[in-house]
Amino acid sequence: MTRETGTAALRRIQVGNALSAFGNGFTVPYTFLYVARVRDLGSTTAGVALAGFAMAALLVLPFTGRVIDRRGPLPVALGGAVAAAAGALSLGLASTAPLVLASTLVMGAGIAVIQPALATMIVWCSTPATRSRAFATQFFLNNLGLGVGGLLGGLLVDEEHAGSFVRLFAIEASMFLVLGAVVATARMPRPVRRGADGVPAGEGARGRWRTLLADRAMVWLCVLGFVMFFACYGQFESGLSAFAVEVSGISPATLGVALAANTAVIVVAQFAVLRLVERRRRSRVIAAVGLIWTLAWLVAGASGWVAGGQAMATAAIISTYALFGVGEAMLSPTVAPLVADLAPSSLIGQYNSVFALVKQLALAIGPAVGGLLAGAGAYGAYIAMLVVCSLGITVMGLRLGRRLTPVQDCPRLAVSVPVASHKPAAAGAASAPVPAA
Repeated sequence: MTRETGTAALRRIQVGNALSAFGNGFTVPYTFLYVARVRDLGSTTAGVALAGFAMAALLVLPFTGRVIDRRGPLPVALGGAVAAAAGALSLGLASTAPLVLASTLVMGAGIAVIQPALATMIVWCSTPATRSRAFATQFFLNNLGLGVGGLLGGLLVDEEHAGSFVRLFAIEASMFLVLGAVVATARMPRPVRRGADGVPAGEGARGRWRTLLADRAMVWLCVLGFVMFFACYGQFESGLSAFAVEVSGISPATLGVALAANTAVIVVAQFAVLRLVERRRRSRVIAAVGLIWTLAWLVAGASGWVAGGQAMATAAIISTYALFGVGEAMLSPTVAPLVADLAPSSLIGQYNSVFALVKQLALAIGPAVGGLLAGAGAYGAYIAMLVVCSLGITVMGLRLGRRLTPVQDCPRLAVSVPVASHKPAAAGAASAPVPAA
């Protein structure tokens, strides 16, 4: 891979990803409202429709990795973009419950396969030294696109006119097609093979799964990833929002401000955070995120149970979402590059797809558990559970470090720098590695 080829292709991938996130932002905040009220199909149908996205992902992701590794990520990304576009446009035109569910299944399947395909393309276009910045940029652009798209969608949407929602879904569909077109024109470099580290010749899907499950570091990272996604993203639209409204007394409009604060922190702080974490050991960064999220859940609990007035409760909830944003910004250059560095060269797609599957499982189970506890009014148990989960992230992160090689835990250790001197280095002298915190 030449540096110029990889950089140019990576730039196209990032632009395409940002535009698809921009289109996605037009509809994400309004899908439930659209199905339940505008199409007058009720809250139950809307909830099932939203669950359809996760259901589709769980159905396709177990097979996506093998296709990526056998055929390459580009055909998978193109197929996913077309499916997502078709599903989005169909959802905008659907007026019956079966059509809505079918549309969300098609759209969810398309979005699900795009994620590991783009992640694999980013791996192909980067090196271990540049991978953290590449994934951090992807996360930054994704949140920026979602935020801007959501704001513009709010200006265009009109609950009294179904046509305004058709317009939103049409914009989203067009952005998925733009993603496909941009990615299709990228000149992808050939992946660098790291020796005979893949599946033995003649072995198929079982051999691939056997290789992955024998990788103790990857299995541990998947368990850790499930807890992370469960304790953060899995609660944003269920338990945490219910706690903020019912216990802390926050209005839905203020909850929207809190979500905006989460996005703003990521957009503003991402590259400052990147400079701090890329020199640190990945396991310690993950452990630090657990502590930050523990604080976030304690602050959330205080907003509902500690006296201080409505202003204090509002500030506490907004701070909770902002703290989650800090943790997310720390994880984006840490976890996805680690998955890539753990993967054998011939199984990068498989590893990315399995980790995406873990995320979807957490996003399916997290809201269900949060919703059940919120529905039962067991908010004390709810906050306690998530404090324990967050502390568990810290413990599991530190234990993950024992399963990683020094270079996997801190890629900068692989980069040697010469000691400054006016004298030439002696022949055969080793240069000092960059220290890691």
